Amino acid sequence: MIYEVDTALRTLIERETGIRDVEVVFDAPTRDWAGRRTVPTVDVYLYDIREDLRRRERGVLNEYNDDQTRIVGRHLPPRHLKLSYLVTAWTQRPEDEHRLLSALLGAFLRYEALPPDLLSGPLAEIGLPVPLTVGLPPPEDRGFADVWSALGGELKPSIDVVVIAPVNTGLQFPLGPPVTSLPRFSFGGSGGFPGTENVGITFGQGEAQPVAADTGPPAADGDAAATGGADLPAAMTRAGAPAQRLGGSGTPDPSRISMRRRRMTITRTS
Repeated sequence: MIYEVDTALRTLIERETGIRDVEVVFDAPTRDWAGRRTVPTVDVYLYDIREDLRRRERGVLNEYNDDQTRIVGRHLPPRHLKLSYLVTAWTQRPEDEHRLLSALLGAFLRYEALPPDLLSGPLAEIGLPVPLTVGLPPPEDRGFADVWSALGGELKPSIDVVVIAPVNTGLQFPLGPPVTSLPRFSFGGSGGFPGTENVGITFGQGEAQPVAADTGPPAADGDAAATGGADLPAAMTRAGAPAQRLGGSGTPDPSRISMRRRRMTITRTS
């Protein structure tokens, strides 16, 4: 990501300032480096990297298939890193340096974000703007004089350029296969029923299928959903019986699954 930002800044300077025969470098402007310089130079020195906490997002973002109908994965939101550059001009005369700085200011102030056509690699793939700020005051815990002192050089006029670059964390959360059928439930046996009972329920159009009456033992006292007899609900089956199909015109009514000590019923309720 840092290399892509460097490349975009170099192209922006060369394209928008209109200067010729000036070298654009990213070296640390130390005293030794300044003594070896022989041609007019614009130095874009990256001196600080920190996260922009105001732009941090929580949660996860969904990833969709090509027709945007199904979620195929999830990932964390991108982080936003502030890349701070110290931009200086180096020539034989201060007047020429000031002229270069004026051209650089004009180039940077035209944009509130790096132009999309200058983005490449991860910056282009993420599809988010890359904000660009120029000349803002430095944070309270850091001053430009401290930067020059750390470099061991003499204080020069400079432009502080900050690029806020979005970065993918790379943390992905793959999903399981899509659900293509209605759920089926498995309950342990009770009251003499088999040890494993698969109970399924499906909805569809057409007439309701026949429902087997419950011929098991009578319900325990206080069991409000006793089965058997002529007043069976519209659809009910004892545990262990084949899955029944509830049909009819329109949207089917919700169904309830209730578990009793001695039997399990699937009841269609209005």
